[in-house]
Amino acid sequence: MDNPNNELELIQMAKNGDTNVFKRLFDTNVSRIYSFCLRMSMNRELAEEITQDVFVKAWEKLHTFRGESKFTSWLHSIAVNEFLMRKRSEKRFFQRFTTTDDIYQFDRGTNGSESHYHSSIDLEKAISGLPEQAKAVFILHDVHGYQHKEIADMMNIEIGTTKAHLHRARKLLREELRK
Repeated sequence: MDNPNNELELIQMAKNGDTNVFKRLFDTNVSRIYSFCLRMSMNRELAEEITQDVFVKAWEKLHTFRGESKFTSWLHSIAVNEFLMRKRSEKRFFQRFTTTDDIYQFDRGTNGSESHYHSSIDLEKAISGLPEQAKAVFILHDVHGYQHKEIADMMNIEIGTTKAHLHRARKLLREELRK
């Protein structure tokens, strides 16, 4: 599926209801989307759920894909939105139903008591501690190799904002690595 015209033809066939062709598109892209979701969530089950939701939504919204970007970019934008929606819902849930005197229990940078026992830095753990949008931009840019324009389109934000998020993510990671 390296030939973009071939991919566009396959997408058109899938738009016309060919589920076998959509399965081929799924097979070609699922590992990359899952990898992104896993890096964002740091949770295999959640990454699998989000990946599944991405492809369900892609099937439902396939008619909206105009071919102005790569299909994989479009899938990544769905993944970013699904992940951020889940995080917002989770945050709202905890804000509404959780009260505690121990605010450190909800410190995003720690993972319970085990966080202080490791003397070496785990890069994946450091990445997981980044603010959500900065983490998404960092992973899309530095791990998956997307350009700022593509990321801006995926996340529906300005190019300058993607650059600021990337700068912030790198700065926070450097600070974490110096500890």
